[in-house]
Amino acid sequence: MTNDVLRLTVLGSATPYASVDNACSGYLVSGGGTRVWMDAGSGTLAQLQRHVRLDEVDAIWISHLHADHSADLLTAYYAALFADVRLAVPIPLYGPPGIADRLAHFLTNSANRSPVESAFAVHELDDGHRARVGALTMTSRTVEHGIPAFAVRIEAEGRTLVYSGDTAPCANLAELAAGCDVLLCEADSTQAPTEGPQVHHTPEDAGDAATAARAARLIVTHVGRSLTPQEAVTRASARFAGPVDHAAPGATFPVG
Repeated sequence: MTNDVLRLTVLGSATPYASVDNACSGYLVSGGGTRVWMDAGSGTLAQLQRHVRLDEVDAIWISHLHADHSADLLTAYYAALFADVRLAVPIPLYGPPGIADRLAHFLTNSANRSPVESAFAVHELDDGHRARVGALTMTSRTVEHGIPAFAVRIEAEGRTLVYSGDTAPCANLAELAAGCDVLLCEADSTQAPTEGPQVHHTPEDAGDAATAARAARLIVTHVGRSLTPQEAVTRASARFAGPVDHAAPGATFPVG
């Protein structure tokens, strides 16, 4: 068994907008010849092409419909239908309920609805949704972000990657992450709010989540702009004894 069984490549991890050297949230998950584009924040389609053409992607998985996780679906639509990309069939797209109509509303400026289904074969997620894409199994759970949002557990030959998406600490993420090899967890917030609902992890929350899950490795991502990546890693490390990394743009991590 090689490290190629399951691999995570960071296309971008910036929030809430891309920087000059970091696209918004987006990742390429690959294993056994299967490639999944996981979140499609602004700037990630350009970075995806460093590794794979759009028509070589086996599926796209979207955690929620905030622009820093989904905006490049719009440009992917144009690439798929009106450029040099040649799709044999529409790309399977897994995302929150209503994702197809949301895309169509952005793309349509006439009485005729944009044919998003010509580019994407849409599968709406629900809590516990399970899909097999090539060599990869993807299990999605609802998480707490104030809008419909999901985390995902991706498995291949006993290796396991869990991605939090954007969420406050919650029981569903804890259950999904149990025993994983890698927990890719957002660390957007400087501190938990004293008033109002919490909708993001702090670095300490990410460390606690990895510890509770007995994860082998923690990768913090979606680090808020008031923190440096190293500060986020240091703070998460205070709560998790295992290795902690930052999802730096372009970085590749073997899973397991």
